[in-house]
Amino acid sequence: MNILFIGDIFGKSGREIARRAIPALVATRGVDLVIANVENSAAGFGVTGDIADTILGYGVDVMTSGNHVWDKKEILDYIPGQARLLRPGNFPAGVPGRGSYLARTRTGEPVGVLNLMGRVFMTPLDDPFAMALRETEALRAKTRVIFVDFHAEATSEKVAMGWHLDGRATAVVGTHTHVQTADERILPKGTAYLTDAGMTGPHDSIIGVTVDAALGRFVTAMPVKFEAATGPARLNAVLITADQASGRATAIERINLSAAEVDALAASAVETAGP
Repeated sequence: MNILFIGDIFGKSGREIARRAIPALVATRGVDLVIANVENSAAGFGVTGDIADTILGYGVDVMTSGNHVWDKKEILDYIPGQARLLRPGNFPAGVPGRGSYLARTRTGEPVGVLNLMGRVFMTPLDDPFAMALRETEALRAKTRVIFVDFHAEATSEKVAMGWHLDGRATAVVGTHTHVQTADERILPKGTAYLTDAGMTGPHDSIIGVTVDAALGRFVTAMPVKFEAATGPARLNAVLITADQASGRATAIERINLSAAEVDALAASAVETAGP
């Protein structure tokens, strides 16, 4: 089984490259399930119901999020009715939405998806480590394949979650920092791990924001309005191969594609499909 996870989709350029890349990757890499983090998909800050529906139309099966999930207030009305858009499961009880979902692959195989958020340098939510154990145990009653998006700032906290869930989850992949890390590995008990999947969006930027605005805040320490950059986009993602029976990961591969590389991949997918 192949699970494709798209790193934080940022703004319009991120949505556009994801739209072109996802069908091509599904066709050429034998992808069975697509998950994407969408918390920055609306102009770099939050997500709306219309945008979430549009991203589902790209071929995404489950959407995860993080601390920016509530930036667009209309999502409060949308998220209770859309089980495929997750918010971190360790938000306090009573918060709209849900933190986990039992998805189905294109052939009907079950895959558990869990979204959690870290607490180091972040809003102090409920304990993600305790929640991780409870939720993975509940999902393992239904499937052995479980994917975890751990939305966190501190590298140490992300690495700790990987070891915490080794043997309990198929994959633990970090999001939030928007910079793809190069530490992909399979931990001793079979859990694929990557500290951060990276960002799908404008890479001639400072983690998605226009350079002048973000740099200006660092240089002057003055408040500046952040806006999503509009330059060339790249797609950051990770492909996990898992054994359905055991739930153990057998391979993990980082994906980092420019717009030109995505177009070439799409052309290859068309040629492979034939007339």
